This record gives sequence, structure tokens and C-alpha cells, in this order.
Amino acid sequence: MTKSVAVVGAGAVGATAAFDLALRDADVTLYERGDVAAGSTGRAAGVCYDAFADDLDAEIAGDAVERFRTFHDNGEFEFHEAPLVRLVREGDDRRERILREQVERMQERGTIVVLLEPADLAERFPSIRADDVAVAAVAGASGYTDPAAYARLLSVLAKDQGADLRTGQAAAVGTDPLRVEADEGADRRAEYDAVLVATGAHTKDVLAEVGFSIATKPYRVQATTADAVYDGPMVHDATGGFYLRPHPDGLLAGDGTETVEADPDDYERDADDGFADALMTRVEGRLSNVTAEPREAWAGLCTATPDGDPLVGELEDGLFVATGFQGHGFTRAPAIGERVALEMLGGDGIDAYDPTRFDGDEDFEIVEGMAIEEE
Repeated sequence: MTKSVAVVGAGAVGATAAFDLALRDADVTLYERGDVAAGSTGRAAGVCYDAFADDLDAEIAGDAVERFRTFHDNGEFEFHEAPLVRLVREGDDRRERILREQVERMQERGTIVVLLEPADLAERFPSIRADDVAVAAVAGASGYTDPAAYARLLSVLAKDQGADLRTGQAAAVGTDPLRVEADEGADRRAEYDAVLVATGAHTKDVLAEVGFSIATKPYRVQATTADAVYDGPMVHDATGGFYLRPHPDGLLAGDGTETVEADPDDYERDADDGFADALMTRVEGRLSNVTAEPREAWAGLCTATPDGDPLVGELEDGLFVATGFQGHGFTRAPAIGERVALEMLGGDGIDAYDPTRFDGDEDFEIVEGMAIEEE
């Protein structure tokens, strides 16, 4: 019997789930109140890698990278292979110790990552200034892409498999019976066997309308592109708290994590005054002989959870959620979307990401997603 399912939210995770559901012959409706990738996905940095210290995170991210490569090989979108360099500066003893320990664990399970001392870093990547670096880790299974292009592709592939894509339709979830109520159309109310809510920073509010409190906090992050001549690796300066990657305009860099809860309906979408200039000054200080002129700067939202792990899975019979990715939602979207689709069709869930592990009223601090911290 064909299963009738709905996905609310056409970002990277939602579009992937819709594709994987339709691929397995489910009757799928994908709802999006705006355009595909109009929310957090369209403002994401597109940095992808599997260099996670936690085994489960690494497995999921590794599967995601492989799917990015597969879609690229099929000629459907561009995934640019590029190493990721995570570095710690001299004097940052705590992060240096943590990074060395994490790399050792990654290598033990077979992750492609190596430690480089400053001299070796400078020799291998002359575009990176290494004179103040204590140690660097280089991950090989990594790259970057355009997040919005990915989400648009997966929504098209979902349609090709028979999914009904409804953009420009705000949709509310209902229970008893499980349903989705759209704001327009002849069939505004439809009942489903399973519903996935994957609306990014809005997920908490969407679920609150049907009586579910989830432990997430949206928080604001900032990024900018810049005109520059740069074809080096992706770089995360853990001590400086910023990252950069190649971009068609030259490079893209991000920082500006605000560790306070943001209102997803009322947050400043433009970057702060002076943000781009200040960040580019720091970027130029990390790179050798690179001049970066800010081009376009913006802000987006990430979602935090008390333990830094996402909420992915079933809340109650037929009602599923995927949120709380701590800035790594796009990185893991191809694998998370597939896994939650399989769970919706009767497969196993991801125990560590069980969304019912919290009461929903926990008080916790927001931590930057890429930060090198103790586990």
C-alpha cells in the first residue's frame, strides 16, 4: 500500500527527504511557504566535510559527501572538491590539545585527516600564513557547493519522481488526525500517514502550534563574499573564530555568531555595519598576498540544541522532525534527508538524535557550531 506523506519545508533537508520518499514510491507532497531554499539553506556557506570527532556525526557527514559527489558526477550540480584546513594558533593550548586528540580518534576509525606542523602547513599550502600557527588538521573528504542550487535540484528530482511541490503556500500541521493545512488551493486540508517538519529556525514555532515543545534555539550568524584572487583550501581558523572558502567572486568567509536566541520572524537579515570590512581584514591576515574587497554580506539563522546534536526522528505516531543542526544542517542534508525518509517508511531511526530525549523546556547556552570544544 502506498504511503501518503508530507514534508513541510523545502530547504536542503526537506527537499532531500521528499526526493528519497518519492524515490521509494511514497505519495509525497512538499510544502514551502516561500521559494525553495528561501530560508536558512539559501544563506548557508556550503562548506561540506566529514571531519567530525564523533563517530556517528562522521559517518553521516561522510555519507553526505558521497551523495554530493554522486549528484555532481551525474552532471546535476557542482560540488567542488577542496581540502579543509582547521588550524589553531600558538598560545591556544586548550584547542591545540583538543584538535590533536580529535584527529587521533578520526584516524583510528579511518577518516582521511592528517596533522600538519607549521612548516609543513606553509609548504603544502603557501596561500596560508602559518607563522603563528601551532598545529593544523587537513581533512580530505571535503568540498563546497551552492546550497540553494542543491535544494533546487533535489526539489526538481523529487518532482521527477512524482512528488507534488507546493511553493508559496504557508502550511500548518495538525494532529488527530495527522494533517497539513495550507493557506490556499482547492485541497487546503489533507491528511497523511506521516508528516515531516523541516522548517529550520521556524520548526519550534510550527510544532508549538500542535502542542510540542522542542529544545532548540535559533541564533544569528553572518557571512560575506569578497572579490579576491584565491584558489586555496577551505580554512577554519579555530582560534580566530572564522572560516573561508573559495567562491566564484573570489572567496566567502563567515563569522559573527551571536550566542543569543533570535526571533526567526524578526531578525536582521543584513550583516552588521562594518562586519564585512572587519572580517576581511582578519582574512587577509591569515592568507598570504591576498587582497579581499567585500562584495555582499548577509545574516542567516542556525539552530542549537542542549547537547549540540540535532533532533531527527519521530515525535509521536507519524509526526517527524529534523532540526537543531548547530550550523551543520546543509553539510549533512543528503544523509539526514535520506535517513529520516527511511524512518518515515518504517525503518530505524537515529537513536542519538531522537527528538524526544529532551522535555523541550531545557535552559542551555548557544555554542558556535564549528568551535573546537571538549566532548
